[in-house]
Amino acid sequence: MKNSLFKKASLLLLCLISFSAVSQIDINGKVVDFTTFAGIESASVYVQNSTIGTITNADGNFALTVPEKFVNDTLVISSIGFKSYKSVVKDFDASMDLFLEEDVASLDEIVIVAETRPKTGNDIVLRAIEELPETLPDSAYIQKGFLRHKERNSTEYKWLIESAITLYDDSYEAGAKKNLRINVDETRKSYDLRDVDSLYAYTAYLKNRTRNKKLQKNNLRRDTISTSSLVKAIRWNDERVNGLDKLFRGKINLIRNANETGAIFGNGLLERQQFKLDTVLVENDKKLYKIEILKGKDFVGLNTPDIYNEGFEAKGWLYIDWDTWAIKKVEYQLIAASDNQKKRSKSLFGTLLNHKLVLTYMEYNGRMYPKYIYYETPKLVNAGDRSSDQTDKEGNPTQDKTEFYYNTVQEIVFTEIITDPELIKEERSKQWSEDIFSPQPYHPEFWEDYNVLLESKEEEKLIRDLTLRAGLFREQ
Repeated sequence: MKNSLFKKASLLLLCLISFSAVSQIDINGKVVDFTTFAGIESASVYVQNSTIGTITNADGNFALTVPEKFVNDTLVISSIGFKSYKSVVKDFDASMDLFLEEDVASLDEIVIVAETRPKTGNDIVLRAIEELPETLPDSAYIQKGFLRHKERNSTEYKWLIESAITLYDDSYEAGAKKNLRINVDETRKSYDLRDVDSLYAYTAYLKNRTRNKKLQKNNLRRDTISTSSLVKAIRWNDERVNGLDKLFRGKINLIRNANETGAIFGNGLLERQQFKLDTVLVENDKKLYKIEILKGKDFVGLNTPDIYNEGFEAKGWLYIDWDTWAIKKVEYQLIAASDNQKKRSKSLFGTLLNHKLVLTYMEYNGRMYPKYIYYETPKLVNAGDRSSDQTDKEGNPTQDKTEFYYNTVQEIVFTEIITDPELIKEERSKQWSEDIFSPQPYHPEFWEDYNVLLESKEEEKLIRDLTLRAGLFREQ
């Protein structure tokens, strides 16, 4: 009897393993420019007519887990300015690099087209902003995604977080501040090595709590401050500079929040930046306007509480669908331009580039949903003595500027869209928290079939180095 039960249990276990083995298919590969042989970054990799997808990393590599029910569907790999590649999912061959060829339309089509269309960059962008209620989601939805938050100086990583997140949005028309929510579902990695920013963060923290603007970092000593107090200060600084609410509900979410008061792409956008039509490109057989973003006569500002985030000029590119006026991609930079901002940026960061943003969108059921977000900004961590430029007798700087600030990057790739009202209701009934900074338990089974953004070769090395060292939060 026992042997019979054992055989039945073994057979059931074998069936479960077999089902698991075929319940999904793992696809990986490398996407390469046919002309330059360089990997293509941020190319879209997705299953056609589904919400399953990812993007390539800085080296052009990708990995995608596809549920078994999609194995007979079409896998699409596309990038703006290149001819798309298509293959049945189960027939995809990852043994060789995938080369994409250039694909550019003719700008002359703008002149000879029969219908009356905007013909200048400014008019095209104004039309695209006007059409946002028709091109962005008009009903509630949820997206699942993968977040990588990293901070480093010029030589090493100081901090790394990787998390699975859920985004809820009521719709574009509903506004962002009360109708857009984020939850951190699980954390895969959380390594912290930011001891250097302790006193600076603590000084700013005390100034904020006591409103004592004359408080100086030089008056504080590390041995008089508890580690738990430093941790509170650092987390406070994290949230005000790089919290997910700033990324999603703030001005830097250019397209989604264009209808908010004071939005960068809201009323008066042509005062803050100008737009110049460059050419017409092709992606996945669709024509796209490529439009250059140039400075306007007024400065751009982010109005960040307690941080001087004003006095910038805009640079970058917009990619807009020829037929629907949907915004497909944004590459946006804010460069220090006012005298005060240029002085501050050079002194603290050694660069005038303060904010770099990339937004890409995917079409699903006729609407454009966020696909990928890349946000980069320098974060001040150790002010040092900036009363004058410190140099030695030969005129060389005596202070190491690599320890003044961290280069902070947040990347998010969305891999699933949920529009079913019942599933949305179920997700919203759970307890939500957008705190990415507090360590969470690690559950390896959660990540077995979760789509993530691959690390580049450089990132892999820096992450390995980071994991070998202890961080401030481990001292508590």
